[in-house]
Amino acid sequence: MKIKKILENIKKNIKIIKKNHLLVVFFIAYNLINATILRLVTVNTLTISPFLVDLSFLLIISEVALLFKRSRRINYFMIVTIILTIVCIINSIYYHYYSSFASFSLLATAAFAADVGDAIVEKVMQTIDFIYILSPICLYLSYRFLKKKRYFEKPVKQEQKKVAKKLSLSALGLFILGGIFMPINSWARLFKLWNREAVVMSYGIYFYQLDDFIQSLTPQINNLFGHDSALKTVSDYYTENQKESPPNQFTNIFKGKNVIVIHAESMQTFPMKLKFNGEEVTPNLNKLASEGIFFSNFYSQVGVGTSSDAEFTFNTSLMPSTRGTVFVNYFNRQYIALPKLLKEQGYYTYSMHANTGDFWNRNTMHQNLGYDQFYSKNSYVIDETIGLGLSDKSFFNQSVEIMKKVKETEEGPFYSLLITLTNHTPFSDLELIDEFPTTIDVKIENKTITREYLNNTTMGNYLRSVHYADEAIGEFIDKLDDEGLLENTVIMIYGDHDARISYNDFNLLYNYDPIEDRILTEEDENYIVYNKYTYELDRKVPFIIWTKDENFNLQVDLPMGMIDVLPTIGNMLGIKSDYQLGTDIFSIEEDNTVVFVDGSFLTSKVYYNGSKNEIYAINNEPINEDYIKEQAEKASKIIEISNDIISYDLIKELES
Repeated sequence: MKIKKILENIKKNIKIIKKNHLLVVFFIAYNLINATILRLVTVNTLTISPFLVDLSFLLIISEVALLFKRSRRINYFMIVTIILTIVCIINSIYYHYYSSFASFSLLATAAFAADVGDAIVEKVMQTIDFIYILSPICLYLSYRFLKKKRYFEKPVKQEQKKVAKKLSLSALGLFILGGIFMPINSWARLFKLWNREAVVMSYGIYFYQLDDFIQSLTPQINNLFGHDSALKTVSDYYTENQKESPPNQFTNIFKGKNVIVIHAESMQTFPMKLKFNGEEVTPNLNKLASEGIFFSNFYSQVGVGTSSDAEFTFNTSLMPSTRGTVFVNYFNRQYIALPKLLKEQGYYTYSMHANTGDFWNRNTMHQNLGYDQFYSKNSYVIDETIGLGLSDKSFFNQSVEIMKKVKETEEGPFYSLLITLTNHTPFSDLELIDEFPTTIDVKIENKTITREYLNNTTMGNYLRSVHYADEAIGEFIDKLDDEGLLENTVIMIYGDHDARISYNDFNLLYNYDPIEDRILTEEDENYIVYNKYTYELDRKVPFIIWTKDENFNLQVDLPMGMIDVLPTIGNMLGIKSDYQLGTDIFSIEEDNTVVFVDGSFLTSKVYYNGSKNEIYAINNEPINEDYIKEQAEKASKIIEISNDIISYDLIKELES
């Protein structure tokens, strides 16, 4: 009898909905479809929990419509649908570039999008990003259909309070039911919001964006809540973990030397291994790597701040912020950075970049990091433009003239940073870049046939751009030598982040068969296994330390992150930050843990994907659960400590 009564109630409610609330149904359905499509094209999942939470969210905001007359509710539903559609479009576009979801705390960086507009249009936007527009269109057409049928003229007998109560109870029930299907750690991820992808996979896009909006207010309320607890946590961490590393064979080897750092835009490590018809893609980097110290398993740890995050982590040995970008959202905090530490040793410190000084707020942030001078776009003659601005070759040539003047006018050693620009996505402005053969010559039946291979592909254009950047670096070092600027000088080169090349491009690179002119599949004998894990591990970037005075001929294969740079080169230069979270790579006896901003981590044994909670054993050796738990806790702690330092401006207090 109970089941029969339940079925009768359901049938009754369906009749009521059909009679009185069809517009609500259409509103919920169209926006629910949008949210589902977004998850499908981004995180590629159709799990039940985000569907239920999205439905719960839409039920709650539908209640507001009860305040309006039935014929006027379309205005509310249209406004909300347009807002939710924009949320889906922005996150869809954003995910295709950053592999993460957008945040309100990043609105301050929106102005920078104009400077990379071509890259966004050409490389990021996809047709699927605009399918969401159908939602408000369909909703309006549904409204017109109902109005034509005089649907809104029919009298409604049901009380609004009862409807609101039913909607609230249904929403609560759906949210609780969704929670049952979520991973155990979902609540912690929602609170911390380090791993935005995992939050969307559990709670859906709408609830994620609401949570993000609330948490984007934390910089404004940090001074009111959580400060004392964060200060104690950070103080205890450094008391327990910051131990003096014993001297090693590299201690003070560069003390007092001039330092030139090249921040190589979008430079990855994999091109250094490639040849086309016997010609190396990066002959200059290869030479420097073989003669100097080459960190072959080096990873950038950037967040949404990309290049600026790389600069920040390189200089401070802190992680990027998980809420916004340090250069823009937390530029007024106190940091202990490499330029500051060298200034205390009598160095003159300066940076050079041929883009506008307000891009990534560098005008302000470089001063905060300790640079005496920042030579930006207005210091250069824009005589040759490639891509986003002044070509690398012209930039380097003009920078040498600046460096000569600095050496003549400033006493003591110098520290200089040069930020390149040409090798920036979308890699399509190739008219001034010399041809590089991304074709393959093969012999078939005693005939030599040229296969187009990577010609006119994103991968081919990227490798051609990389070859140009490599040439520019080689010419720069030769010019430094000619001007006597390599004497008593150490060169450091690092790639700031990966180039956002797609999986399919890599699969073409590694599994193209020139004989049959096709891409190999897993069934083929010569197929190279290239899965989603090897794709993520291929994001590594080069880090090279080279000096004309000495050949090290050393390759370091231990996993290393940008956060480890300051401790490692600091030991070489005789400086140290008391707040560095990385490790001197030459003081590590066993293994190193590379932490990423979403909670993922990498060691010599395993790569753990924090977004998907997946483990990839690198050397196929067994990994026990305790090892994963220990490394995950370590990664979480480093992110937490770094976030607290940045958010609450704790270095200022710890130093006082």
